[in-house]
Formats: sequence, structure tokens, C-alpha cells
Amino acid sequence: MRHTMSDFTTLIGGLSFTECPRWRDGRLYFTDRFTRRVLAVDLEGSVETYARTNGLPCGLGFLPDGRLLITSMLDRKILRREHDGSIVEHADVSHLAPGLLNDMLVDHEGRAWAGNFGFDLDGGAPSRPTVLIGVTPDGIARAVANDLYLPNGMALTPDGRTLIVAETMMNRLSAFDVIGDSLGERRTWAAFGPPPTTDDVSEILQHADVLPDGICLDAEGAVWVADVLKHRVIRVAEGGNILDERKTDDGCMFACMLGGEDGRTLFACAAPTFDEEVASVHHHASVLMTRVGVPHAGLP
Repeated sequence: MRHTMSDFTTLIGGLSFTECPRWRDGRLYFTDRFTRRVLAVDLEGSVETYARTNGLPCGLGFLPDGRLLITSMLDRKILRREHDGSIVEHADVSHLAPGLLNDMLVDHEGRAWAGNFGFDLDGGAPSRPTVLIGVTPDGIARAVANDLYLPNGMALTPDGRTLIVAETMMNRLSAFDVIGDSLGERRTWAAFGPPPTTDDVSEILQHADVLPDGICLDAEGAVWVADVLKHRVIRVAEGGNILDERKTDDGCMFACMLGGEDGRTLFACAAPTFDEEVASVHHHASVLMTRVGVPHAGLP
């Protein structure tokens, strides 16, 4: 099923680089990376700066008591916004993450699962496998999965038993059984084409059928996937069959989230570039939204 740009409206624009949307209590929370803010916006467009960070914020997730966890990309730490608005360190995972820290999911138990680039993307380094990091509610971190290629957006099934992870550099979504604070063996949840046979990032980007970034889950067990370079968000069944597609002319798609009062509003983070120098000057990033038929399920 194909749609046109007319299916999207802009919830909020004029931002630097939007990422990691999370719907909670009538508002959408997301990071505006290069202004170093976490913003909260309602469906009428009323915006609050919910948190400010010294480093570049990316992944978000709420602890059971409502405090917000934020990944700090450059120093590879997980920060915590306390109830009084102060920002404190929750966990230092720099010894585990060889690349920039990025997306994160926080489950109902307060466990955080965080991905990282694994290599210097901006510096032109070759693609390399890396780890997925698990952090307990009291801030103890360890590697819980190995040999993932840019583990990025994540979704947790409603029963809490399966963690689905987008591997941006591997043309696939992977899945793991959740076993307490650990994960089982990796399996392929959806393959969009053959895995790359090269570590040359430009070649991978050129030939990828899907470049999966942020993801979310719906009540029929399908996953919405932000497909970065094809300017679209796709709805995918287990196995990789594409059930729906929403495209935009507003830039690359980096993340998505189902929310709204009935869980049927699909939010998408769009930006023409993730280059900090350009994005910080022009502020052309936005959060778009459209209506879908199947509501949200699971986490985030």
C-alpha cells in the first residue's frame, strides 16, 4: 500500500535533528540533538523544553517511576532526569561502546537496552560489529549481545519476552529472547535482502534494500520501520514482507512512534541531514504525523 506526502502533516518544524520519539501521557517526547534538548509536544503543538544536556542527546526511555533516561552520544553515558529536572549520570558505558551511543529502550522493569555505532561513521571508517548494552535499574552495565552491525531502534513485545533490534548496516531486524537482565541468541526477525558482503559503508548504503533506524510495534505484531535513505516509514511483518509504506519529501526518516489518544497516530522524525554543522545552521528537521489503522503495542 503506497501513500503520498499528503498523508503527513507537520506536528512541529524548525528543529536541528529530531530523534527517538516516545509517546507518554498525552505528549510526544523526542530529542533535538544539536540544540542539546529533549522536547515534549502535544497534538496542538504546545512545546516544552523538558531537559537540556551538555552532550548530544539521542535515545530516550522512562523508568517505572517516571524519571527519564537519555543516552549521551559522545561521552557514551546514560543520563537520568530527576523529578526536579536535574540531570545526573545513570551509567557510564564508555568501556563497552566502541562507537557513539545511540538509540535506547527502557522496559517496564527499568532495564535499559542501548545500541552504539561500533565504528566512526563520520570519519569514514569501515563498518564493524559491536555490542548491545544492557543496564540494570541500578546502573550496572554489561554487553548482552555481540556481533551486531549498528544496533539502532528497538521494540519490546507486549509480553516482554522478545526484543526486536534494527541493525542499520545489515539490512535486517534481529530478535532476542529476553531472559531477565540477559538476552538469548540472535535470530533474524525480518530480512529485507541479502546481508552486505562488504564493510565499505558507502557501498552498504548504496545497495541496502532497507536502511532501518528507529522502530515501533503495533497490535497486530507488525513493526513500523524508519527507512532512512528512501524517505519513508514502512510497516513490516515478521519475515520481511512490507505491508504499508508512507513517504515524505521532507527529508530522510530517522525514527517513528505510534501514539495519540487511540495509539493510531504515527509520528516520524524527518531531517535532510544529520551533519551537525549544516543542521545546526538551517534547522530543517521536523516531526511529522499521519493516521494508521492498527494501534500501538509493546514498548517504546
